[in-house]
Amino acid sequence: MEAELCSAFSDPTRILILYALDEQPRTVNDLTEELKILQPTTSRHLKILRDHGLVYAERQGTSMLYKLTDTRLIDALDILRSVLRDRAVHRASLMSEITA
Repeated sequence: MEAELCSAFSDPTRILILYALDEQPRTVNDLTEELKILQPTTSRHLKILRDHGLVYAERQGTSMLYKLTDTRLIDALDILRSVLRDRAVHRASLMSEITA
């Protein structure tokens, strides 16, 4: 299950979409405009996120409004970013020890 969840996080555009939806629910057109990506690309990423159960859509008039299924997803992404940042700092310190 963890691997399936992480596969949804494997694309930077999907991560940007998740962060945008954390701010507020959005339509495909809203996301397309905000993230400066093509509408078919946005729709494809939203389908993947829906298939993994990370977002859901509600009809709003003629549009679909996308929302996060669980805001803890953002907490998980923030923790992953922190771990990656710490790893980068550690690697950088190792490199400076080698070159010193």
